[in-house]
Amino acid sequence: MKKMLILSLAALPVLTSAGITVAADMTAAAPAPVVVESDRVGGVRIGYLDCQIGGGVGYVLGSAKTADCAFTSVIDGEPLDTYTGSIKKFGVDLGFTTQSRVIWAVFAPTAGYHKGSLGGLYGGATAEATVGAGIGANVLFGGTSGSIHLQPVSVSGQIGLNIAATGTSMTLQPSAI
Repeated sequence: MKKMLILSLAALPVLTSAGITVAADMTAAAPAPVVVESDRVGGVRIGYLDCQIGGGVGYVLGSAKTADCAFTSVIDGEPLDTYTGSIKKFGVDLGFTTQSRVIWAVFAPTAGYHKGSLGGLYGGATAEATVGAGIGANVLFGGTSGSIHLQPVSVSGQIGLNIAATGTSMTLQPSAI
């Protein structure tokens, strides 16, 4: 035991100076490359999808709620396109919500957007906790052939009394104008 303690104490200055050397080398190293947002997500952020989710009741093993969404471009800030759809959850979903709102960033391979291109089926998972006002997190993937996609993770806000940990699907259809 004494030998181990003596060896540890003897090695301490060596380890400390090695750590200082590494730290000194790190400050002299080239700066980390700049990560462009489009490199991280495989596309260009073209706007936001803002969804108003209808109220409803969780029936222990799931729920279904309506969704009314508007796509807003980052270029002019005006809503360009609207969608209707539904969000279906399968898993533990207990309680009720009166209203919810979810906002996703929207990405595309290029800066262009075509009407109706967010329509499609998205799937993933949701976790929520609500007592009065609450928050949730959504992870959804999919859409139209994966060409335009939502930011995979979003935060939602809702009013009600609810707890949920579910598999989630969201279907969006372009609204008739």
